[in-house]
Amino acid sequence: MTRTRWRDGGGEPAGRVTTVEVFFDVVFVLTLTQLTRSLEEHLTLTTVGQVLLLFGILWWMFDGYVWLANHVPPRQPVQKLLMLVGMAGFLIAAVGIPHAFDGTGWVFGVGYLVAICVHLLLFTQAGVGRALTLLAVYNLAAALLVLAGGFADGAVRTGLWVAALALQMVVPYLVPRRSWMGTVRSFHLVAEHFVERHGLLVIIALGESVVAIGAGVDVDHLTAATVAVVVLALALPAGLWWTYFTDTHAAEVTLARTTGGPGTRLALRLGITHIPLLLGIVITAAGIHAAVAHPGDHAHWPEAMALAGGVAAYLCGIAAIRSALHLRAVWRRLLTAAVVLATVPVGTEVNAATQLAALVLVVAIPLVLERGRHTAPAPSTMERAEA
Repeated sequence: MTRTRWRDGGGEPAGRVTTVEVFFDVVFVLTLTQLTRSLEEHLTLTTVGQVLLLFGILWWMFDGYVWLANHVPPRQPVQKLLMLVGMAGFLIAAVGIPHAFDGTGWVFGVGYLVAICVHLLLFTQAGVGRALTLLAVYNLAAALLVLAGGFADGAVRTGLWVAALALQMVVPYLVPRRSWMGTVRSFHLVAEHFVERHGLLVIIALGESVVAIGAGVDVDHLTAATVAVVVLALALPAGLWWTYFTDTHAAEVTLARTTGGPGTRLALRLGITHIPLLLGIVITAAGIHAAVAHPGDHAHWPEAMALAGGVAAYLCGIAAIRSALHLRAVWRRLLTAAVVLATVPVGTEVNAATQLAALVLVVAIPLVLERGRHTAPAPSTMERAEA
């Protein structure tokens, strides 16, 4: 009998995203669905804050799996099976999300701990040296804080989860620069895989907003006007999709040419920029659901704000990506985000359908103006990255 080896016998680097990774992303998006559901049921500032906290914790680990598959492509059966166990961890965490702050926080914590342990087990095959030790310390400590918070109550639970998020996303940047530089040089990313994986997740997440359209329609009272609103609602995520994929080629080119420590830091920054972007999709989906359910009515302030605020957060994420890549016209995305927020009174004073139409128009105008222009890094980007 031959012993099953962890790593692909050829030791080939990551290529295109594998089907098991796409399956993983589909499972992860259930967490986004659950967060959207929480917002739809309780559209308050408190719920928004809770969603921000839970998603921040979840995103750090999801992006960790992107880095994992980039270093250890899941080609062997044992690797795929462990990825399935990691999916189960995210699935368990997703089940605990709706009532994470009032009863099922321990379920969220158990699922998160499973996802962390599988990630570290697979990362032992990545060949990143002492970086794995630091990764294990930060991630396991954060997972234990999340688990402990799941069994706590009230402010203690929130405090433990905030501490877990800070431990993962803030503390690593506070270690001595020499130690940090040595760690980041241990990673060697394949740009095409990294960008494609994030892009696929964005597409799947945007599918959540499409699901929100169908879920919000009153099928017992369908009219021509309702159908028109449904089509209009679809145009909004379509515009968001177009806005994101305008920049993916530039992201591949820039990341491929930026090697070593600068390349790793750029990848970390690009990962973090997806937080407002994906949160924007979650919040927008909640707003779309409410708008499609009552298109002819005056929108309540929270619903109108969710619809516009989600799109604005998404556009700020796009602006952050363009800034990280040193692309021109970052201000256009920020200006568009500001104009998007100005549509809130349209929803509250006119109706939700008119606000949807206004949002589609605002998102579409920059795309029309930039039509035919190739998005590329500024000429001096490579020199600054290599310095």
